Amino acid sequence: MNIVLIYASPRKNGITSGILSEIRKNISSEHTIDSFDMNKLKIKPCTSCLKCRPDKECVLPHDDAHVLSDKILHSDIIIIGFPTYWGNVPGTLKIFFDRSVTTFEYAEARSVLKPPAPLLKGKKALLITASASPFPYNQLLSQSRGAIKAMKTVLKAGGIKIVKVINVPDSYGFEKKKDKYYKIARTVGLSIDTF
Repeated sequence: MNIVLIYASPRKNGITSGILSEIRKNISSEHTIDSFDMNKLKIKPCTSCLKCRPDKECVLPHDDAHVLSDKILHSDIIIIGFPTYWGNVPGTLKIFFDRSVTTFEYAEARSVLKPPAPLLKGKKALLITASASPFPYNQLLSQSRGAIKAMKTVLKAGGIKIVKVINVPDSYGFEKKKDKYYKIARTVGLSIDTF
């Protein structure tokens, strides 16, 4: 099984990075894991030229968006950890998805009659996010739920099934519940074959 882990937090030792690391440590060595730290990648923003439509690769000079897109195309499971900013994902992650539309869906450039077709059916995803908002406020669209919704929009457009969401509230109080979330992460890593 090919797994892509995407670290989208700028904090090396942050909550989402810690949970992703716990998941990774517990995945069987028989699986291939490719990890990407969004804050170390070189990805230029989309210029909205539409030259990638309907089924071409992005025409911008080759960068890490092309590399990560290729890994996603050849993956079985995508695991994405991201903090919640303003009810959404960090800009580094959003820039990648903006650049990779044709990795996820096929859409005629000038057709309003044909809806986009998903290109990644059969793939699965796990999402991990954290926010400063305590429960139940983290469930608001203006908080973590908004970031999760944004990710669901992208992944479902590609036909990817989201099999697990870990939504950590109250990041300021995380140390008190760290063991609980790390236990969940270990279970996810150990049971990755069942997703």
